[in-house]
This record gives sequence, C-alpha cells and structure tokens, in this order.
Amino acid sequence: MITALPALHDLPRQNASQVKNKWGDVVRQVRQSGSVAITNHAAVEMVLLDAATYQQLIEDLQTLGAREQTVLAELSARFDSRLAVLRQPEAARQVGDLFAARGRLARRPKAGASF
Repeated sequence: MITALPALHDLPRQNASQVKNKWGDVVRQVRQSGSVAITNHAAVEMVLLDAATYQQLIEDLQTLGAREQTVLAELSARFDSRLAVLRQPEAARQVGDLFAARGRLARRPKAGASF
C-alpha cells in the first residue's frame, strides 16, 4: 500500500544550523513526526526521514514498478496481437481494397428496418 506522506510545506522545519548544533533534538523530532524539512535561508533543501518511512517508500516504489511492468506486458501483448492480424496474408489485400474504395461503398447502407 502506498504511504501518504505530508506535503513539503506541512513538514516541521529545522534550519541547517540547528541540525548541526542540536542533532539530538532533530533526531527526536524525526522520530516523533516521521520526517523533518531542513532549511537553509528559509528554503527547504532536504528532508530527513526515519528508517521505517524510508523503507516504506522503497517498498512502494517496488510495488509501483511491478505494477508498471504488468501493464506494459499487457499492452505489449495487445499490440502483438493486433500486429499479427495485420501480418496475415489477406490483410494487405484488404487494406488495399479499403484505400481503393476512397469512401465509396459496394452497396447502399440501410437506414433502419423500415427503409
């Protein structure tokens, strides 16, 4: 299951000097909230995550990668199936006949059962 992470602007913040000088406090805050945004001149430069959150992100990425591979395999199979129809011997003749017709029909269409 994909983990819902807070938006970057919703994370608790610590500036780089606080991280350097008060590492223990930052670690406690990360354990408490799961992640902390590290700022430098009020701009977020990185995010510290606890190990469990990081591991969950890795698992979620693997799950998404596997799902993506499954979808690509299904699309590839559908493409190959359609391509096989076009490679049949009579397909070239049918496409040629279609282009030669130039929009004309062999017989007049019916406009319903009462026509």
